[in-house]
Amino acid sequence: MDFFEHQDRARRNTSRLVILLILAVVTLVVSTTLVIAIAWQVYQYGNYGLQSLSHELLLGVAAVVVGVVLLGWAFKASQLSAGGKVVAERLGGRLLNLKPEGLHEQRVLNVVEEMALAAGVPVPPVYLLEEPAINAFAAGLRPENAVIGITRGAVERLNRDELQGVIAHEFSHILHGDMRLNTRLVAVLHGILLLGLIGELLMRGVGHSGAARTSSRSDDKGRGNAVALVMVVGLALLVIGYAGTFFGNLIKAAVSRQREFLADASAVQYTRNPNGIAGALKKLGRGSRLEASHAAEYSHMYFGQGLALSKMMATHPPLEERIRRIDPNWKGVVLGDEVFEAPAQPTVSQQAATAGFSAAAASAAIASIGDPQPLHLEEARDSLAQIDERLRDAAHDPHGALTILYGLLLGPDDATRQQRMTWMQANLPPLLADRLLELAEPLQRLPAGRRLPLLELAIPALKQLEPQDFVSLKRDIGTLLISTGQLGFMEWALLRIVERNLGMQRPVQGRLPLAALGNESCVLLAALARAGNVSEQAAGEAFQAAWSTLPFTDRPFAEQRHAGINELNDALNRLNQMRPLQKPQLLKAMARCIEHDGRISAGEAELMRAVADTLDCPMPPLLSDRQA
Repeated sequence: MDFFEHQDRARRNTSRLVILLILAVVTLVVSTTLVIAIAWQVYQYGNYGLQSLSHELLLGVAAVVVGVVLLGWAFKASQLSAGGKVVAERLGGRLLNLKPEGLHEQRVLNVVEEMALAAGVPVPPVYLLEEPAINAFAAGLRPENAVIGITRGAVERLNRDELQGVIAHEFSHILHGDMRLNTRLVAVLHGILLLGLIGELLMRGVGHSGAARTSSRSDDKGRGNAVALVMVVGLALLVIGYAGTFFGNLIKAAVSRQREFLADASAVQYTRNPNGIAGALKKLGRGSRLEASHAAEYSHMYFGQGLALSKMMATHPPLEERIRRIDPNWKGVVLGDEVFEAPAQPTVSQQAATAGFSAAAASAAIASIGDPQPLHLEEARDSLAQIDERLRDAAHDPHGALTILYGLLLGPDDATRQQRMTWMQANLPPLLADRLLELAEPLQRLPAGRRLPLLELAIPALKQLEPQDFVSLKRDIGTLLISTGQLGFMEWALLRIVERNLGMQRPVQGRLPLAALGNESCVLLAALARAGNVSEQAAGEAFQAAWSTLPFTDRPFAEQRHAGINELNDALNRLNQMRPLQKPQLLKAMARCIEHDGRISAGEAELMRAVADTLDCPMPPLLSDRQA
């Protein structure tokens, strides 16, 4: 199953889960309404004689119960809408990207950065939990607001290959849509749990009221009936709310167990080193239980079983079964806190990438979306090594990362760079302007194809900026365009990536068929053809070669005008709504466009990956013929 099938299945599974949970909520509402209505009827009968059960009463009680569940769901969903950092901070995590302390923390940050660049996604923020247990998690509604959390125990007690296996497991959850499902489960279960919490409060109130009534020796019948009513209602809410939470947790656990098997298998595929993930799983025998106060709330998100749970409620498969699926010849057992040592790990030697790529390289990269290979990890390490140390350091500092973004918008040719640099020196705050001068030389010497990795490296630091910095950024870019002309295609694509990952764009659901997106596909392919060819004739030939692979009628390239930024934005916004399973067809057309002349330059490969990223299709780096 490839990346796009995973996306489509995740969307369908989410819909089925929502339907299942809606049925559960409806059952809870009906049960609660009947119990409360009957209790009210008994109360009325005790005071005023027999009364008929009115529809208004039933509807009123049902509305209140639904309101309570929706209120609890909305409150938790609002909390989690800010992204995975909410989960990480509630668990006591500390952000590592800006200031890693010591070699262990730097090592885990390097592993995450390599994995992100290999997968073609921006580097997620990494949070360290000061817990001695070995565990990790991925959280967030979408890849652009995802975070990786990892415990002190995992950082210090796993070797590099084991750590890479754990991180690859978490990236599987990011790439295959598991995080969105997990986060929605947390919100819905909180809404159901709220019924039980209200019932518990009512029962406590009845206890205090009963004590006060005993001390005053009051025999007031009406008051006694009222207390009895509150007790019955509270008990009903308590039982039904916690019963609903129980069955909801059963659903959560069943879904989570299957996703853990898939993530383990993906980790082996990503690293091609089963000993890494297997070794980490064996070391889980030393302890994976978390002590954080909110650990139970997110139990289904962890790499290992984070809580002591029964087999029926366990959010993870048995450790022995997970290990044996990866290492069928393993003869060990998991007993308490026994330590499991990983076997010796093989190393893989790779060749360095060349400056150009064959036509097959783009097809191979598309086939590897959501499934990066060891060669992609090696290419990611090479990318990091080719980026000047001054730029790497700046990418881990919020204002340094902002300076890098402005630097990437300077443009490719000397005349444009000089014009925009002059404007920035005159209009940016002095701190940014001075930092831009310091980084101008390494930015200009940045090797071809390394702009996208540098930006992905800077994303976590950019996310730490204040909201007013984003407002200033958008204002500055608008003024820059008015003063110096339109951004190039690559600069525009990089800016789209920033806007998406910093929450400046609303997420969309993929529901439109490719057949309904002919005009938008035409705008994108025409722009891509012109960006990769000097002459209009060559651009036209590349466009026609790409267009012939799509299910549309012929369109003369000469009639396709140069698209402006607004037109490109509108086209990409619509193309983002394409059904996941149809996106590969458009990506293959894009690949056909850039490789029409028989060779793909590093710049063309980077441009295609940047555009694919804006379409929620994170492509791994293209590999040279020598590497592949």
